[in-house]
Amino acid sequence: MAAKTRILVIGGTGYIGRFIVEASARAGHPTTVLVRESTLSDPAKSATIESFRSLGIDLVHGDLYDQQSLEKAIEEVDVIISTVGNAQLADQDRIIAAIKKSGNIKRFLPSEFATNVDRTRSVEPLRSALEIKSRIRQSIEAENIPHTYVYSNCFGSYSLSTFLQHGATGPPRDRVIIFGDGNPKAVFNQEEDIATYTIKVVDDPRTLNKVVDIRPTLNTYSFNDLVSLWEKKIGKTLERVHIPIDQVLRNIEEASFPLNLMFSILHAVFVLGLQANSEIKESFVEASALYPDVKYKTVDEYLDQFV
Repeated sequence: MAAKTRILVIGGTGYIGRFIVEASARAGHPTTVLVRESTLSDPAKSATIESFRSLGIDLVHGDLYDQQSLEKAIEEVDVIISTVGNAQLADQDRIIAAIKKSGNIKRFLPSEFATNVDRTRSVEPLRSALEIKSRIRQSIEAENIPHTYVYSNCFGSYSLSTFLQHGATGPPRDRVIIFGDGNPKAVFNQEEDIATYTIKVVDDPRTLNKVVDIRPTLNTYSFNDLVSLWEKKIGKTLERVHIPIDQVLRNIEEASFPLNLMFSILHAVFVLGLQANSEIKESFVEASALYPDVKYKTVDEYLDQFV
């Protein structure tokens, strides 16, 4: 039996990273996480670290900004998955340089894990973040590094647990704020399912040098449809407050980081509709069609827990 692909996750203790790490280990891959000394002693990360240890995950001391430790970790694996956050997107060029030096990496998945949006139509500060991702892609392809780009679309639990209502602690019960007219469709995928699909692609020749878009039909909703589904579940009609587009844009301009970034993402997804309406190109493959064996959690199923 062929040995399982060895996977290194950089940014593995972050929000989506920990789901990716656990999915990799549960799929039987020898899994390594690059961790800083400060992370190991951070009380906020202790539960994540203990979970990793219980799964037999190898925690390698290192740092994205310590090239020697980065190169050493990369030499020991076959596939690299980056889940670094917005502030570190541009610094993935350090990973690219280490991959080129090692010469042994079979696949690199850079930090995408969000929305496939048109950066020419999105507004700041999202536009700049997407331009950085585009530059990283160009560098990967210029260096002929085998790769896969994964579009997760909306993080399901993050989005649906509060309906993206600022300051909320649960789904709305009386009043809901909607950006724009609420008609553009978006895609809501559970974080565990995003991780499952991501690990599926690492050895799949059909996804080599492709974009994998996680866009199952049953998880595609407009915001209006999402609210209607929720109203049906709780047997109550909510007050819908629609924020006009010009006010949405003013809110983005007036907010400070990171709230302005969140608002610009919501504008791209729920006003411009640059998620479910984006074109599936020849270089794209859709995850739920590619892996029909994955039983993903639907939006309908997820919301049941809050009723």
